[in-house]
Amino acid sequence: MPTHTANLFSIATGSPEPIYRQLVEQVRRLAAGGQLQPGDGMPSVREIAQALALNPMTVSKAYGLLEMEGVLARRRGLGMVVADSAPARPADRADLLRPTLERAALEARQLELDTDTVLSLFATILKENQ
Repeated sequence: MPTHTANLFSIATGSPEPIYRQLVEQVRRLAAGGQLQPGDGMPSVREIAQALALNPMTVSKAYGLLEMEGVLARRRGLGMVVADSAPARPADRADLLRPTLERAALEARQLELDTDTVLSLFATILKENQ
């Protein structure tokens, strides 16, 4: 089970994207990227809500959607776990990143940043987060 709930998720409270949707997208990416493996236990709704100062219903809604999608499964006595589905193919993982990059590209255009500056900044951020 992931032990550091606050480190597992990052919520952008000023984002136009609803918090439950942020949680859903992050779990999808973590599962597709292999950081969450099939059978891994997920933090409880209460743990996430307390760690991130969220309404438990928000977390519950995210978990419910992930369960309907087959990303998470409910196990008696264990709570929510990552479903025993095949890991996402690399193309699927890239598709998960696309909406984030589209938002970043829109912001870069709004700031009138040139492509080379944006790509250089992205490369720097990737290196810093290795």
